[in-house]
Amino acid sequence: MSGPSVERAASSPALAQPAPRNPLFKDCWGCRVTCGAGLLLAGGYVFMAARSVLKKGGPARVGTVAQIFFSACLASWGIVIIADPVGKSQRKT
Repeated sequence: MSGPSVERAASSPALAQPAPRNPLFKDCWGCRVTCGAGLLLAGGYVFMAARSVLKKGGPARVGTVAQIFFSACLASWGIVIIADPVGKSQRKT
């Protein structure tokens, strides 16, 4: 038998524990720099490959534009991994 005080304590938000933070790279600075730099370099490589087509005088086709967009996505992902913004922002009250 559980009394009403046990039910209130279990449903109280003040007693609820927040979920533990489980970052992707476990706060390993070397892992984040290695993976982030790799993604930044991959984005640069893809961008230069798309840019070489444009430098040769070729038209800006949909595939070339998609390649430039994909390179920007790769570089952005690399910056996010290096910066590791998960859990660093403070909630405004």
